Amino acid sequence: MTMKVRGLRWWMIGLLTLGTITNYLARSSLSVAAPTVLHHLNISTHEYGWITGAFLVMYPIGAPLTGYLMDRVGLRMGFLLCGVAWSLICMAHGFVQGWVGLFVLRGVLGLVEASFIPGGMRAAAYWFPPHERGTAAGVFNLGTSTGAILAPPLIAWSILHYSWQTAFVIVGCIGLVWAGLWLTFYRHPDRHPALSQEEAGYIGVTGEAARHTSAEPGPKVLEILRQRNFWGIALPRFFADPVWGTLVYWMPLYLYQARGFDLKAIALTAWLPFVAADLGCMVGGPLSAWLKRHFDLPIVNGKRAVFTMAAVLMVGMTGVGLVSSPAMAVFLLCLGGFAHQTLSITVISMSADLFPRREVGTVTGLAAFVAGLGNFAFTMTMGWFVSRVGYTPFFVALGLGDLIGATLLWTLVKPSGTVSPGVARQEARA
Repeated sequence: MTMKVRGLRWWMIGLLTLGTITNYLARSSLSVAAPTVLHHLNISTHEYGWITGAFLVMYPIGAPLTGYLMDRVGLRMGFLLCGVAWSLICMAHGFVQGWVGLFVLRGVLGLVEASFIPGGMRAAAYWFPPHERGTAAGVFNLGTSTGAILAPPLIAWSILHYSWQTAFVIVGCIGLVWAGLWLTFYRHPDRHPALSQEEAGYIGVTGEAARHTSAEPGPKVLEILRQRNFWGIALPRFFADPVWGTLVYWMPLYLYQARGFDLKAIALTAWLPFVAADLGCMVGGPLSAWLKRHFDLPIVNGKRAVFTMAAVLMVGMTGVGLVSSPAMAVFLLCLGGFAHQTLSITVISMSADLFPRREVGTVTGLAAFVAGLGNFAFTMTMGWFVSRVGYTPFFVALGLGDLIGATLLWTLVKPSGTVSPGVARQEARA
C-alpha cells in the first residue's frame, strides 16, 4: 500500500517551482553573460536587441501552443518534453560562433520556455481550491525570481573559473536533472497514489470528477477569444510584462552601460530586484484572500484591488533613470520587481477563477501571447533607441503602464458572481 503524503499539493507545486527555477536559469543566463559574450563574439547592442527580440517574439507564440499542449496531453508529459528541450537548447548556447546562432537559439528557447505559466496555472487549477490558487501561483512563480537571483552568481562564477561556454552547459545540465525528478514524482491528482482521500476531497478530486476528466472536451480557442473576461486579464498583462522583460534581459546591461558596474558588481547587485520580486510573489494571492476573509470581497475583486495597489507602487520605477545615485536606482528597480510580481500573480491566477479547469492552460497561454506582444514591442524599441536616447524614457513608460492595465482590469472583467454556470459548478466541487 502506497504511503499517503500530507499536503501533497504543496509538494507538487514545490516540484513545479524547481522546474521554474531551471527555466529562469536558462532564460537569464544570456543577460548575465551578455557583457562577456558581446565582447568575445563582437556583437553590437543593436544585434543584442534582435537576439533578445527573437526570444520575445517566439515566447508569445509558444505560450498558447504549449498551453494547449498541456491541456491535451497533461502536465506530466508536457513539462517533461519542454523541460528537456529548454535544457538542451541552453547547452547549445555555448557552441555558437556569432549573433545569428544566438538569435536562432533564443527564438527556439522562447518557444518551449513559454510553457511554465500556462502549465503552472493548470496545475494550480487542479491541485488547489479557488481560495488557494493565488497563493499557489505565487509559490511556483517564486521560481522566476529565484532563478533570476541564482543566475548572476552562478553564471559569473562559471565565467570567471571556466568560460562563458561552460556556464551555459552547467545551466542546461541542471535542467535535465529536474526533468528526471518531474518524470519520477509527478502525477495528475486523480491518479497520484500518495494523495489522501481527505486532501482529494478538499481540492475537489472525487470519484465522479475523475471519471469525467478524460471525457471533457478540449478547449475551444475561438470561444475563449470572444469572451471579455479573456481580454480583461490579457490586456493588463500587455502593459505589465515589459517590466519583467526589462529586469531579466536588460537590467545587467543597464547597470554595466549606464551605471558603470563591472561583472563582479553586477553579480553582487543584479539579484536584489528578484529578492523583492519573491516577496511580491507571496503578497498578491494571500492579500486577495485576506480581503475576502475580512471584508467579504469576492476573490476576483480582491485580486483587482491588489493589482491596483501594486500599479500605484510601480510609479516609483519612473525614477530609475532620473536619480543620480546608483544605490537609489537599484532600490527603485527592487520596488519595481516587488510591485510587478504582486500584480502579475493576481492577474495570471484569475484565469483559474474565470474559466473552466480544462481551459486554464490554453487561456493562460493565450493571455501570455498578448503579454508577449507587449514585451516584444518594448524590447525591440528599447534595443534601437538605447544607443540614441538612453534608458530613462523607458523606465518612465514602465512605471506608468500598469495604471492603464488596472483600468482595463476593472473595466473588462465581469464580477465573480457573473461567471458561467460551468465554472461555478467547478468552483463548488473544489
